[in-house]
Amino acid sequence: MFSLFKKKPLLDKQAQQKIEACIHEAESKTSGEIRVYMEGKCKHTDPLERAKEVFAQLEMYKTEARNAILVYVALEDKKFALFGDKIIYEKAGGPQFWEKAAAQLTGHLKKNEITEGLSNCILQLGEALSVQFPANPASKSNELSDEIVFGK
Repeated sequence: MFSLFKKKPLLDKQAQQKIEACIHEAESKTSGEIRVYMEGKCKHTDPLERAKEVFAQLEMYKTEARNAILVYVALEDKKFALFGDKIIYEKAGGPQFWEKAAAQLTGHLKKNEITEGLSNCILQLGEALSVQFPANPASKSNELSDEIVFGK
């Protein structure tokens, strides 16, 4: 079907590459995994519920050490959530760590600094992962793709 209206991508190619490079950099210091999922509108009132749903759909709970983190963003709704697997949630410092990371990302998103906000958040999450889940030099395994996943 032909349409005169083409949907604008959520991120331009340069922004996407910068964020994916930050994921790669963050993961180079840890055995943990970070994924970014972006969509226009959140399918739930609570973005954390949507993040949990996406985490399961992407099968992020299948990482060997259960140390994956999802950064969920609904750009049009200006909502986001950080969702970590059970083990990383507990070991990263509990609610205080997650609230600090969320507050920092909120500040950037309010200024429409999407790329900078996500990049900084990803690097901060990578630091937390590296403390509890340092990189294993013997294993160069990347269990989850570093590419941003775009929803509908």
